Formats: sequence, C-alpha cells, structure tokens
Amino acid sequence: MAFSTVLTSIPNLYFTKKPKNFHFPIRCLSSPSVSVSSGQSNSTQFDLKAYWATLYAEITQKLEEAIPVKYPDQIYEAMRYSVLAKGAKRAPPVMCVSAYEIFEDNRLAAFPTACALEMVHAASLIHDDLPCMDDASERRGQPSNHKAFGVDMAILAGDALFPLGFRHIVMYTPPELVPESRLLRVIAEIARTVGSAGMAAGQFLDLKGGLNSVDFIQEKKYGAMGECSAVCGGLLAGAKDDEIERLRRYGRAVGVLYEVVNDVLESKSMEQEETERHQKKRKGYVSLYGIERSREIIEELRTKAKNELDGFEKYGDRVAPLYSFIDYAVERGFNVSELSQ
Repeated sequence: MAFSTVLTSIPNLYFTKKPKNFHFPIRCLSSPSVSVSSGQSNSTQFDLKAYWATLYAEITQKLEEAIPVKYPDQIYEAMRYSVLAKGAKRAPPVMCVSAYEIFEDNRLAAFPTACALEMVHAASLIHDDLPCMDDASERRGQPSNHKAFGVDMAILAGDALFPLGFRHIVMYTPPELVPESRLLRVIAEIARTVGSAGMAAGQFLDLKGGLNSVDFIQEKKYGAMGECSAVCGGLLAGAKDDEIERLRRYGRAVGVLYEVVNDVLESKSMEQEETERHQKKRKGYVSLYGIERSREIIEELRTKAKNELDGFEKYGDRVAPLYSFIDYAVERGFNVSELSQ
C-alpha cells in the first residue's frame, strides 16, 4: 500500500500549502538527539525541556491532589500507581496546555482538563496492558498495573480513572474563565476519543485486524490522544472552528508521528531475528513498509504537522511549544523521564 493511500484513508490527514516567506523552525535544546529522520531540522532558541519540566511539575502536583488515597485503599493505590508513575511523560496534558496558551494566558483554566487527559491516558494504558489485550508486563519503567495489583484490580483502576477525569473537569475548571458550553464540548471530545469511534476501535483492530488495518490502528490508537489533547486546549480557550480543525489535524499527525518513530527505534535496536518476531506481533508501519519507507512517512507527517501550525502565524511565539513537539517526536532531544527526578 502506497503512503498516499495511507494518508487519504485517514480523514482530514491531507497536506496544505505552506504560506510563502514564513518559517518557524524549532530546536529542542539540551542533550544529544536520537533521530530516525534523514532530513534536516532547522533551529530556533525555544527551550522545550525547560518548558516541559515546568508543566510536568505543576501537572504532577495537581494529579497528586486529585487522586488521594481513600477507602477502599487498594483501588486508589492502583490508580495512583499508573497515573503518578515516574516514567510518565505527561505528553497529553502538556499538549493541551500548550494549545490553550496560543489563545489565552491563564493556564490554570486548562489544568483540570490536562489532568483529566492524563487520567484517561493512564486508564487506556492499564487496559491495553492486560493479558487479554496487549499482554504487556512492563509500562513506564515499572511492572504493568495488573502485574503489581492483579488483573481484577487493574480493570477496576482503569474503570475508575475514566469517570474521575470527567468529574475533575466539571468540578475544578474555574467557571469565570471557561464557560459551561466550552466544557461540554471538551467532555464530548474526550468521550468520543476513548469510545468506539476512537481508541477502543483502534485497540479492537490491533487485536483482530490484519496489516491492511495499520493506518486505522495508528490513527485511532495513537493519533486520537494527540488530536484530543490539542483540540481540548483550543476548545477551553474559545478557539474558532477552523482553528480547532487545524489543531485536530496537527495533534493527530503528531500522535501518529511519535508512534512511527517509536516503531523504527525499537526495530533498529533489535537483532534481525528478534525484529522479525516483534513485527509479526506488532501492527505498525515498519511491519507493513519496512524501516526506509517508515522514515519517509515520518518526514511526511512532520511536514504535515508543521503546515497545520503555519495557519497560526498571527499568534507568533505562542505557537513555539507546539512546533517544538514535532521535532522532539522525531529527534528525542532529551529524556522526558528525567524530568520527574
């Protein structure tokens, strides 16, 4: 299947013409990069590591407060185990806040939704790791939730985190900063993302589909969370409908981009025999196209995501964090897990 076929089969994942004479290249400062890209990354002085570290600390503190241990203790301990894991990157909440700050200044208005996105993300990972799903024994540098607490408790922890996220948005978003009508759109967006039109559909085809389902799996299982995170930030800030759609296409492209890069990096780090066994189990672009074609896809997705952000030219430097996420997804200029230390 040609890459153009992959793109056209994903709704709205098309290329737009870049405005002339406008360039907003970003460099992720700090530490050598690990890149799978054959292209060149331009640079500017935006310190993504410092920006991410600040938000990481603020969001983690809010999550600590949002999930206190209550009776029955073990459910809350299992929830906290995954949400507060040291290896968590906090990518969904950071993207949400960054999208919000394109349009508005008070990031506290976005924190409840940012925390909810992390809860929902953690819940989806708990369920993905179950023996009946991906059967993963490790997550975020520690034993998977079901390995630490048992399958029954892991299911309950995931089940509890989904509604807790929705409740957190409703209870803690400042009404003087975010009208109720915007919150309703945010909640609907998250519900769509995690349901049968989003990540659940991606997981189903990851379990039951063939390699011809790869594009749909990547979009729904990985692109959906990036899409939702960017869109929720824009919705909270009252972005216009055309701006919301740009954020939607941007977030989806970045979410898929990050996973394709992961797939390539994992394949490159394995011996050939181990890689062949791994790719038989994993439904990714490397399985379908091989590493070289996957690198081309990475460059296409990076270009796509940047072209979407070019439509926010009038907001100037406020868009810098979102640009920087794109190059970070490819080059991995620093280790996000170090931010928690």
